[in-house]
Formats: sequence, C-alpha cells, structure tokens
Amino acid sequence: MEIKKELFGQTNDGKDVFLYTLQNQNGVEVKVSEFGGIITSVIVPDKDGNKADVVLGYDTVEPYFTNNEFFGATIGRSSNRIANASFDIDGKIITVPANEGVNNLHSDSENGFHKKLWVAAPDEGRNCVTLSYTSPDGENGFPGNLDMKVTFGLSEDNELSIHYEGISDKKTVINCTNHTYFNLAGHDSGNIEGQYLKILASKYNTVKADSIPTGECADVEGTPFDFREFHTIGERIGEDAEQLHLTGGYDHNYAVEPENGLIAVAEDRNSGRRMEVYSALPGVQFYAGNFIRDGLKGKDGAVYGKRSGFCLETQFFPNCVNEPDFEGAFFSAGNKYDYTTVYKFTTI
Repeated sequence: MEIKKELFGQTNDGKDVFLYTLQNQNGVEVKVSEFGGIITSVIVPDKDGNKADVVLGYDTVEPYFTNNEFFGATIGRSSNRIANASFDIDGKIITVPANEGVNNLHSDSENGFHKKLWVAAPDEGRNCVTLSYTSPDGENGFPGNLDMKVTFGLSEDNELSIHYEGISDKKTVINCTNHTYFNLAGHDSGNIEGQYLKILASKYNTVKADSIPTGECADVEGTPFDFREFHTIGERIGEDAEQLHLTGGYDHNYAVEPENGLIAVAEDRNSGRRMEVYSALPGVQFYAGNFIRDGLKGKDGAVYGKRSGFCLETQFFPNCVNEPDFEGAFFSAGNKYDYTTVYKFTTI
C-alpha cells in the first residue's frame, strides 16, 4: 500500500519535518512523525465500522517541541526513571541529567530521543517506516555511539508494531519505549476511567514518594493493582492506598507474565474497540494519565485533561541500572538491543 508523506512543519532551525501515514485494507491508519519518532494518530473502526482516532496528540509539529506529556513519543536511550541520575558501569559512575528532582526521567526533557529529528526510510512493500538516529558518545551522559533504528509497521491484522534495534560501540544502557496515550473511545472523548484493562502480571514494582521503585516486586493479590481479570481503570483508582496516593493514581511498572506474547488488553465496551499488547520485555508501565494538564489543547479542537488517556509502556524495569535484582538494560559493545512491541486492534 502507498505510504503517504506530507510536510508536518519545520524545526526551530528551519529543517522540514515529514509525517508518514501507514494504511491497511481495513481502513486503519497510523501516522508517524520524523520528529521525535512520534505516533501522532491511530485511526481504527469500532464495532459498527465507525472510525475514530484513539491516541492523544497535536495537529502540527510545533507543540511537540514542548510536549511535556510526551504524547506519542519514542523514549530513549533510557525510559522511565534512574535514581539520583547516576549508575555504575564496570566501576565507573555515569551521570545523566537530573530533570525530575535529583532523579532522571526519560533520559532528558529537552535532548532525549523524543526531541530528535530522525531519518525516515519508508518501505511500501512491508507497509512500514524505519526511523534512524545515531546518538553520539556522551549524549546526556550515556557512553557509546549508539546506532538506533525504530520501525513502525501496520499489518492487515490491524497490528501496529514498533521494532527497536540498537548497537553501541561501548557498554551502555538501552531501554526504549513508546509513550502513546490511548483513549479507545476516541482521543476527544474525555475521561478513560470507564475503560477496561487486564494486565497479565501477579507482581508490580512498589515506589517511593519520588516514583523510584523500592526494589520490591509486590503481589497484586488483594490490592487495587490486581488487573489479572478485567477491571475499569477508575474502579479502584480512588481507593485509600499509599501506592495510589504517591503517584496520584496508577503509574507503576508490572512484572508481566506473557501468554503467547500477550501482556495486556484494554477495552472500551461502548464502542467495542479492543487493544491487545504484545511484548517480550519484562515490564510494562501502566500510567493512567494522572497528570495530563487540564485544558490542554490537542488536535481537532479537542481539550484534554486529567485521565483523558492511558499508557502501556513496555520496558525493562524502572531504575534497573541500580537494582541488582532487576533484569538489567546494559548492553555491551556490539550486543544488539532488539525488541518489538505490538498493539493489535480488534472489536468485541
């Protein structure tokens, strides 16, 4: 199928930014920006065939230059949080930007992958677009020249795949994710608390007041964090639980237990839209959009606010670089980082 390429705007230094649209025979469309590796739109039908855009975002590239919410963004080199903005590699202390108090969040607010202009290579035969970026040695403190590729594909089975590939010439940290906010009723439909969620995980990471994991993988049994069976997002989000108070709602990593690669399912039972998430990574961050700014102006005239979208971000555990019991995100020179996340859209 033809991959549409259109001008999305210009960077502050006058470089053109292009937007690529992937389509399939079922009327599903996915739009990806060269700037930030950002998914700006995902249009899928409901149970009656009515189409809606189910991801939050902006009409033009300019608001993405700020993008405090990280709408749709490719995050790297390291997603989520690093305690005290530092870690040890083979006896050497690596310091990265402290951009959330004393901690590091998503590598750097202004200089992470989500603020880079990637080089795009569309492939109509595979209905995908590959974005490439070389992160130089020492960028944001991370060692090694890292050659990174992210391929966004759309299948005839309505699968949006995101394939990450990275190779560094020095031992480094690689822990990418995608920060798309979903609202299966439509990006402009308001609060997502009535949508249903299932996460295939019996344990999650408890956090401290600064959202850094305590190092414990706690049982979800008997807590508001138990999504092994379907619950609405809002059903227990207001319960008097310390872990919910600390983060203003759900914003926690789950230690997933995949079934044939499936790690999570979300449903909007009014429209009938269903989204399945597949990944081989050990964790997924469920974020309920607790801190989306009220009155934030999005695309198509929409106004976003608290909990108008949710994220399911596949990843190595937060702060795994400082927790010996967590599977690490360290990759030696020449050791390839190679992971795929799939969001599959169906109806119920």
